[in-house]
Order: sequence, then C-alpha cells, then structure tokens
Amino acid sequence: MKVLLAEVNISEGTNLDNINLIKEELMKAGDLELMELNKDKDHNRSVFTYKGSPKAVLEGTKRLSKKALELIDMRNHKGSHPRMGAIDVVPFIPVRNVSMEEAVQIAREYGKFLASLGVPVYYYEDAQKLDYRKNLVQIRKGQYEGLEEKMKDDMWKPDEGPKEFNPKSGATVTGSRFALLAFNINLNTRDIEIGKKIVKAIRGASGGYQHVRAIALDLPEKNMIQVSMNLTNYEKTPIHRVYETIKSEAGRYNVTLAETELVGPVPVYALKELMEFYIKLSPSFLPEQIYS
Repeated sequence: MKVLLAEVNISEGTNLDNINLIKEELMKAGDLELMELNKDKDHNRSVFTYKGSPKAVLEGTKRLSKKALELIDMRNHKGSHPRMGAIDVVPFIPVRNVSMEEAVQIAREYGKFLASLGVPVYYYEDAQKLDYRKNLVQIRKGQYEGLEEKMKDDMWKPDEGPKEFNPKSGATVTGSRFALLAFNINLNTRDIEIGKKIVKAIRGASGGYQHVRAIALDLPEKNMIQVSMNLTNYEKTPIHRVYETIKSEAGRYNVTLAETELVGPVPVYALKELMEFYIKLSPSFLPEQIYS
C-alpha cells in the first residue's frame, strides 16, 4: 500500500469556525487519516497533517485549499510566524512505497490546480530545479508584505499561475522533501533580543548547525519568547543536540527553558535517538516496540 503524507500550513489560527469548516472539507471523503491539527493563535497559523494514498492526499488537499482560499483574506492577516499566503506551505512527504519522484509529481499536479484558481505558486526542495529557489526561507523572504514588489523581479516570477500579485490569497509554496521536525522551545523571558542571540548561535545560516533553520518569535499570550525551528535532517542534527545547545546558550543570559513543542508527526527514529541520549536506552530497543 502506498502512503503519502501532507503538512498543509494555512494562515489562520484564531477563527475556530473557519478552521473547522476547512477540516470538514478535507475529511469529507473519509479516505484520509488526520494525524494532527495544530492551531496557534500567536502565529495565527494552523497546520493540517494527514496521510493516505497519493490520490486521496492530492484530492483532499485540493478540497482543503479551495475552502481556505474562500475563507482567508491575507489583507487582514497578522501573526508572528513568517508567511506569504493564505495557503502558505504545502509539502508532500513519502511515507511508504512512494518515491520522491512520485511525491514531486503530486506537488506539481497540486501546483497546477492552485494556479487554475488564480494563486501564484512556487515550487521548493525536490520539486524545484533552480538551486537558488529550493530553500523555503529564500522564497518567503520579504513575506506577504514584500511579495508584490518581489514578484516584479524576473528571478522571482512564480513557477505556476499568475505573474501578478494576488492580494487576497498571496502566494503558495509547495514541493516534496525529507521528513523534517518542527521543534520549538519557549523561553522564560520577554526579551526578543535574547531569543535572537540564541537563534544566531544555533542556525546554520549564521554558523550554527547546518540542518537547523530558526527564528525568534514573541508569544504575547504566553508571555514568552519562542525559538521556532525546523530541523531539516534529524539524523545529522538530532533533537537532543539542539536542545542542549539552546539550554546552554539561554543559561548565559540567566534564562530558563519553559517548554518545548513538536509540531506535526515525529519519525519514530528521532524519538529513539532522544531516548538513547537521555535515558541511555539500549541500541537493542526496536522502533516497532512503540505503539499507540
């Protein structure tokens, strides 16, 4: 059986009625497993994580997207998380018996569908042929507010859809990639400058870990600062290494760690390595021993 996973990030985290309507549209065919729906008011963002056959995932993502485009107006959107569109980022991730090439094909079919609805679409990671456009951070640089001007640059014309700015929808990034970890650490401080210093110490772009992307975000509702991260290869940069580094860096400023978050699905091998580090779990432990 083929299994494909999608992690759809939409720019809505406060209107629960709209989020539920989008969820209903996604699930109405009954052929998908919703693994997680993460809603964040500070980010004003929700992440739908679900899996199924490639065809079911593609069709469900189309339904979700059509409803989200109907309900979300980017002209009114405010949130702490970087974003450039109502349907912001849509990665397709091979899980079982699905090649990366098949996942790329699904991403391209989805991109053409969005384009038919008038949404500018950018491909990233394995779905993108141009090296300078593979990285999500580079594509999303300038965010929604800078998108209209960015699209005037020939280097940043969309891969699909209209070449003109769509103020209601913004633009969407889609593609296929290795399973990453969305890992956040909340700090017991309201000093955003401390968060920025910690981010600089850990992210690859500023000399930290090659497979860590990170930003510092203010979380007013929690009265904390968040180090929000994507670990793009948990095998080469495991969770515990990043956690211990942030703990050490925070200690330099007399700041403690309040809590951590793992957003979306977590590969069992990443958790196995975490247990091996913290409780000295024997290598003889098999991932198959973990069940729900």
